[in-house]
Amino acid sequence: MSDYKSREVRLKNRPVGMPTENDFELAEVTVPDIVRGEMLVRNIFMSVDPYMRGRMYDRKSYVPPFQLDHALEGGCVGRVIESNHGRFKAGEYVLDMMGWREYYVSDGTGMTLIDQKIAPLSAFLGCVGMPGLTAYVGLIDIGKPKAGETVFVSAASGAVGSIVCQIAKLKGCYVVGSAGSDEKVSWLLAEAGINAAFNYKKIDNLMAEVGKR
Repeated sequence: MSDYKSREVRLKNRPVGMPTENDFELAEVTVPDIVRGEMLVRNIFMSVDPYMRGRMYDRKSYVPPFQLDHALEGGCVGRVIESNHGRFKAGEYVLDMMGWREYYVSDGTGMTLIDQKIAPLSAFLGCVGMPGLTAYVGLIDIGKPKAGETVFVSAASGAVGSIVCQIAKLKGCYVVGSAGSDEKVSWLLAEAGINAAFNYKKIDNLMAEVGKR
């Protein structure tokens, strides 16, 4: 029997309104031994993403809802501790969706091998992970911006929006972003380097405000 114990965060109740601590529970489980074609992974980074809130409801969506009394699923970066798998070797780093747990056993389904020489490991949950790919495909493949055009980005200080802003700047666009606080607006101007930004909570007509920029 495996000597590994793993703590995991489970959904205990489906939240009504804002989630509270009572909607979750911390459980400890014994990690099963790996067999041929499997590996043991220890999570290093786990992602908290907005779409997770929607998965707490029991309703039809583009992703299945979280199951009660099961560990929350989500993006994670981990290190292979033991391996009986032909593709993944002990010591390698992987990207998966096994979420809020310390250890897990996997047969490699849905798993991606990552190269820590490309970027810090945490970046594979951000700018070189799902948020970065979403920003790139949405702007470059669908939006197809041209130099000199104006690009407006809603939620511009968020994980996806902030990357869209910076890609648009690299493409030579004039970038306007909206955010929900003055602090975020300041960050967009000073750190993200966009051309103009405003707090949407302080305006009455969004389109008129964008037109001024």
